Amino acid sequence: MFTRRKFLATGVGALSVPLLAACSKEAALPAGGQLLTATDVHVADYPTVTAVKWIGQQLEEKTGGRLRLRQYHSGQLGRESEAIDMARFGAIDITRVYSGALNNAFPLTQALCLPYVFESVEHMRRAMDGGVAEQVLRGFETRDLVGLAIYDSGARCFYNTKHPIVEPKDLHGLKLRVANSDIFIQLMRLLGANPTPMSLGDTFSGMETHMIDGAENNLRSFHSSRHFEAARYWSQSDHSYAPDVLLISRRTFESLSPADRQLLVETARASVQVMREQWDASESVARKAVTDFGIQFNEVDMPAFRKAADPLLQQYLQRPEIAALTRRIRDFA
Repeated sequence: MFTRRKFLATGVGALSVPLLAACSKEAALPAGGQLLTATDVHVADYPTVTAVKWIGQQLEEKTGGRLRLRQYHSGQLGRESEAIDMARFGAIDITRVYSGALNNAFPLTQALCLPYVFESVEHMRRAMDGGVAEQVLRGFETRDLVGLAIYDSGARCFYNTKHPIVEPKDLHGLKLRVANSDIFIQLMRLLGANPTPMSLGDTFSGMETHMIDGAENNLRSFHSSRHFEAARYWSQSDHSYAPDVLLISRRTFESLSPADRQLLVETARASVQVMREQWDASESVARKAVTDFGIQFNEVDMPAFRKAADPLLQQYLQRPEIAALTRRIRDFA
């Protein structure tokens, strides 16, 4: 799927060694075969990583090795923002990214990230399976990307190095890492925290060096990133269930035959269930591991958090397309 000229033209030559090593494997492919590259910032056993690995296995099996997938996990090819750009320009083929990182370029993803739109993981899954995922994925067609699937990302909650968070006032003055998303930056400010946009990979050292006091994320990432070793307080705010999105470069997608496109899309959609099964099992393991480590869990004053976050929700509901999609999501509550 790569040529050296195409790759160097992207201006990301620092990544050339691993990528060009992958390209050398193309010589072993059958005539007309294609090697797809996939990237993820999460670790090798993270559910989104294992789901994409499953896609690769299915493609290879069903095409007799003609379509193969090489996966780079653990941020080997850079941050999510970089992965999005590389996919748009065809430097990589497939990437899994957090929906919050897509909000500005793809407005429909904003409805998935707004506070307290989803009531639970089950609600989120019903909505995605009920047509919301399909609607959002179609929205990627305008910006050099094709949406393949929407994966779970659990309930996002607060964790920090200072004290339990029970009411919004307990966030006042805390410096919290957030993804580079307007929604999450605005939400943290509204709740009284000081948002600090930062990559997931820099968050642990940020807490250790006291650059930040904590972050917000799902329990599985809290465990896999080992943030629990720096932040001992987990507060179950469930303020967002913003999911992940699996994307492919439009350039790559259109280079495939119609039959291969259909196979890829069908396999990607089928991988959602693979991912969910992995997620449910691994989240239980993660909760036990951090509990055994001594992390202090606490519930929050949910009505207080919902009330404090409501102005942000109302602001975005002024946009007709976001309001319509949000109503559709709420219908599945």
